[in-house]
Amino acid sequence: MAALDLQEQEQLDALKAWWKDNGNTVLSAVLIVVVALAGWRGWQYYQHRQAAEAGTLYAQFTAQIASGDAKRVNDAADAVMDRFASTGYAPRAALLAAQVNEQAKDTAQAKKQLQWVIDHAEEATLKDVARLRLVALLLDEKQYDEATKLLDAQHPASFDGLYADLRGDVLSAQGKRDEAQSAYKLAYEKTDAASMYRNLIRMKMDALGAAR
Repeated sequence: MAALDLQEQEQLDALKAWWKDNGNTVLSAVLIVVVALAGWRGWQYYQHRQAAEAGTLYAQFTAQIASGDAKRVNDAADAVMDRFASTGYAPRAALLAAQVNEQAKDTAQAKKQLQWVIDHAEEATLKDVARLRLVALLLDEKQYDEATKLLDAQHPASFDGLYADLRGDVLSAQGKRDEAQSAYKLAYEKTDAASMYRNLIRMKMDALGAAR
């Protein structure tokens, strides 16, 4: 029995290590897809209604994304955010710039940009995306109380699965296995059955159960 327990613990440790290295990348990919789908109508609205100058500046910003130069990306994002804060371009620039900074390991800058989206974006979907990505960064820094406060925010039902999954991560990191398991169960139920993300939630549920 002791050998079996050791094997199960090793599996849990391996999963935790994998999630630490890849979790933010997986979550960012999921959330970017959510933005692309849920925000498309709003994006079209802004494209047609905002000044041509704002669109041009945003196009210049997106061109910098391909450069991979975080400083150039941040400077371009700041220009959009400063000059056109009330448009739909600004929070999108902040979200994309934050992703570049996450990849560059500049979490302080990424957190600042994500908080800007939470404070300034008019589209609720963008606020939720920024909030969830910020929770993931706070979780890495073991700032569990701050992460939990963000997860307590009201959100649309379409985000229930993502919020519950991250809540499970926070609870699991705090050693609250029963509460984490309940959160993962809710996340699993609220996530589309065809989504690969649901499989990751199942892995975390199984790992917690195996380590009991």
